[in-house]
Amino acid sequence: MDKSKTKQVFKSGFVSIVGRPNVGKSTLLNHIVGQKIAIMSNKPQTTRNKITAVHTTSEGQIIFLDTPGIHKPKSKLGDYMVSIAENTLNEVDLVLFVIDATEKRGAGDEYIIERLKQVKTPVFLVINKIDKIHPEAILPIIDDYRQQLSFKQIVPISALEGNNTQSLLAAIYNEMEEGPMYYPADQVTDHPERFIVAELIREKVLQMTREEIPHSIAVTVEEMKRGDDGKTLYIYAAIYTERDSQKGILIGKKGDMLKEIGRRARMDIERLMGDKVFLELWIKVKKDWRNQDRMLRNFGFFDEK
Repeated sequence: MDKSKTKQVFKSGFVSIVGRPNVGKSTLLNHIVGQKIAIMSNKPQTTRNKITAVHTTSEGQIIFLDTPGIHKPKSKLGDYMVSIAENTLNEVDLVLFVIDATEKRGAGDEYIIERLKQVKTPVFLVINKIDKIHPEAILPIIDDYRQQLSFKQIVPISALEGNNTQSLLAAIYNEMEEGPMYYPADQVTDHPERFIVAELIREKVLQMTREEIPHSIAVTVEEMKRGDDGKTLYIYAAIYTERDSQKGILIGKKGDMLKEIGRRARMDIERLMGDKVFLELWIKVKKDWRNQDRMLRNFGFFDEK
């Protein structure tokens, strides 16, 4: 048989990325697809929705689902975030359980492990942030987690530095079966541009604020249109918060905070869209929106039944 005429098998499948908040799931996702799809912050609960990212090669296509960090919820929004993460476990072909190599296994990890024991989906343990520990410290971590769950594979990586991420990707493709191309080869996410733009704005708020503000904001893009010159994108977005005092902090002295949030967001949006961007932001107060079904639905957190 002429092996040169053997048809190449195209593989495809769905992979869920789960883990405690702030273990580097979004960093890993962005590294794999080669651009910022999920926002990043050093604050927990940065990801609120299920972020879909697509990785396509001539050999196959993997659809990654970056889920909110699984945590003990303190609001209806928190309940939604945890349910999103847990519901993906039985809907995919493979689960990546990401842990932080610099932190000991805690109650949050144990909760996730108990959930993973109830699913039939194969699980890879991904030990992230290995660039921050001594190489000899990896083996005890592997031994500890092996005693908790039977993992299909254990892969140490640094999502930030890119260490061993190609090996992880190769292992994921090896696990997939023959399947169709679900998305065009040049598509990296199924989220509309407005969603990504709103997330980039929210990221800047997370990076520049402290204490209760990061968790109490939501961002909506009210209008996005191209100018008459065809080269400028005009974006009008609202940042919602829960209290008047938070509004004052977000605006800042003489509006400096809001201007800086807008400047940083505009730079990222221009890189993403490849266009000149005019960005106008304003602050709106909606008290206790995280516990109001109507507001959560308006912000896209609840699917219409």
